[in-house]
Amino acid sequence: MSPVVDLAADGICAAARRAAELLAVPGTVLLLPTETVYGLVCRADDETAVRRIYELKGRAAAKKLGWFIADWRKLPEYGVRLDGLPEKLAKRYCPGPITIIAPLTGGETVGFRVPDHPLLAELLKLADCPLAQTSANRSGEPDARDLSAALAGLAGDVALAIDGGPIADGALASTVVDATGTEPRILRQGALHLEEIRNS
Repeated sequence: MSPVVDLAADGICAAARRAAELLAVPGTVLLLPTETVYGLVCRADDETAVRRIYELKGRAAAKKLGWFIADWRKLPEYGVRLDGLPEKLAKRYCPGPITIIAPLTGGETVGFRVPDHPLLAELLKLADCPLAQTSANRSGEPDARDLSAALAGLAGDVALAIDGGPIADGALASTVVDATGTEPRILRQGALHLEEIRNS
């Protein structure tokens, strides 16, 4: 059974400290609330934990995980190329409801987001590295908007589950923007609209 922390009872700082301590242990996957849905996170450089996320969700190996990061300006340290459109969008909209797909130096791509959520912001500051992330539901199933639904949908346990209460029904997912070219291309419409991005 996954151990559970009540965010309201323990507080943001205590919950984030416990989560950050666990992330230092290889293979650790956490379940926590975001602005939009409950999500799974692990260190982006922890290959064992990344594989565990795929197992928990039943996610196809071809579907990449995105990254949460506290400060998008540090992304070049992790091989992300920000020059051009990624930097322009990040300056305008981060933190906020936008996932920006940018090129990596090795030729692949990664989607990154700077979350506007107090728990995630504190955890990212303590972890001091990108966190691989995805929604906490079985692939193909509806997003989980409370902890019980998130836990019920996973094929196994996590190192720690943080209960932040139910997420508002009206919360919208982030808008996913392909910024690898010269013009933004919307891959998933969310809270941020195309007109706003094109006029930025």
